[in-house]
Amino acid sequence: MSAIHGIPQSIRRIPFLRTRPANETIVGYAFSAPAFLLMLIFLFLPTIAVVVMAFTDWQFGAASFHFVGFSNFLALLGDRSFLKALSNTALYVCLTVPATVGLGLLLALLIEADKSLRAFYQAAHFLPFMATLTAMAVVWEALLHPTVGLVNQVFNDLGLPVANWLRNEQTVLPTLALIGVWQNIGFAMILFAAGLKAIPVDLYDAADIDGVDTTLDRLRTVVLPMLGPTMMFVVILVALRAFEIFDIVKILTNGGPNGASDVLMSTLYRQSFEYMRAGYGAAITVIFLVIATTLTLMQARIFDGRVHY
Repeated sequence: MSAIHGIPQSIRRIPFLRTRPANETIVGYAFSAPAFLLMLIFLFLPTIAVVVMAFTDWQFGAASFHFVGFSNFLALLGDRSFLKALSNTALYVCLTVPATVGLGLLLALLIEADKSLRAFYQAAHFLPFMATLTAMAVVWEALLHPTVGLVNQVFNDLGLPVANWLRNEQTVLPTLALIGVWQNIGFAMILFAAGLKAIPVDLYDAADIDGVDTTLDRLRTVVLPMLGPTMMFVVILVALRAFEIFDIVKILTNGGPNGASDVLMSTLYRQSFEYMRAGYGAAITVIFLVIATTLTLMQARIFDGRVHY
């Protein structure tokens, strides 16, 4: 058996063991260089800068700064407003993610079951995700007005209790969570609809031959197992979007009343751009990055054994 450079010729025919010419390698690096450069400028370098800034006492506009080690992080552990914002964010995520994923899947199944007006229903449910944020906030503020809002008027007519939804400490966070579900349910529905279209028809035929003829049995044995990758993707994206909530809180409540709707991103904004404590705000950003990364890895780990079939 002939060999080239000590490797048998039969083995060298394997595609991934072939020696690539130097010019192909250079061309490959040249094509990937613009993408890597953009990631370096807009992702890696800013992240490194934020991490370094988190260990300083720098304030916006200051000509100098000092390294303070872990002082910012230790101060956050004793900051009641930060801990309150962190717990509010966690509660908001727990309220919105299951509801958004569950209702998004239900809508996708219902729309796929009825072929008529499918495009219209998909567009109608996806519209809130594409709506202008300011206009959406103004509409919700009018709907939830304590005296002339449509929500309280309907509740009055039905004999249900009413409230000042955005100014009551007990109702403000669930109300914001409801708005978050309304905003993102169409996004989850579109992703699930794409996953449903990717399920081979042969699997349904095989299930019929095996005696799986009811809707619930099909859902349990065919649909949900085949939607594993899509489910993981949707859960991670929806959870990350929930952790990033800021805009609707800033417009509707600004963290009130008494910090009941204060979330991680609003605390970050206030410390960084209102109090000008850039180093302190950078420490909050680092904590947010750690939480988001850990959440993503945990979800991928949990779903990893369930999405390969």
